Amino acid sequence: MIRDSICDCRLEPGKHLVQEELAATLGVSRQPVQQAMLLLKTDGLVVEHGARGLYVAPLDPLRISQHYDIRLVLDQLAAELIVQRVAETPHFADILQTKGDVILHEGERSRDIDAVEAVKQDVRFHTFLYDMSGNPLIATAADTHWTYLRRVMVSVLLHANRASIVWSQHRDILDLLVSGHKDQVIALVGDHIIGAKKALLEALAQQSS
Repeated sequence: MIRDSICDCRLEPGKHLVQEELAATLGVSRQPVQQAMLLLKTDGLVVEHGARGLYVAPLDPLRISQHYDIRLVLDQLAAELIVQRVAETPHFADILQTKGDVILHEGERSRDIDAVEAVKQDVRFHTFLYDMSGNPLIATAADTHWTYLRRVMVSVLLHANRASIVWSQHRDILDLLVSGHKDQVIALVGDHIIGAKKALLEALAQQSS
């Protein structure tokens, strides 16, 4: 609950987190809130400022870049494994196409809803690729990075103005995967993630100026 509130920017960067207030809002004792704070600190979502207490972590450009660098490796690995599965099992391409089309359709509709829903659909598409790779450890490894990046994306998505580009690239990625074009899809996944990183960092810099 607290994690989602931070990732969806209902608890904004720099927000002072008073554990008693959070416990009262959630209807729980302080102990589970304290445990949650420890996990959130580990994930880089919460920082402690000595006697002043705990705060939602600011959006850190360096850390954002580092998370995107890891995502680049994971997403390209997922794409490579999917192409292998397409080559080894011909009907797998049909499954990939059918499931992917559903996600693309819902994702394209989300562009006109709100930033939180749009980001959820973006995460859903990439999680779909991790799942279709056949290696469950990719999704596990990516989860921490998505947890951090979700709030960055929600915070600046409306300023980055990339919704149409994102879903056009998602469509192209799916098409290349289904067709089994390994080198092309790995290159496009790289362009997709590097472009997203650059756009978000630029939008964040504009917000901060």
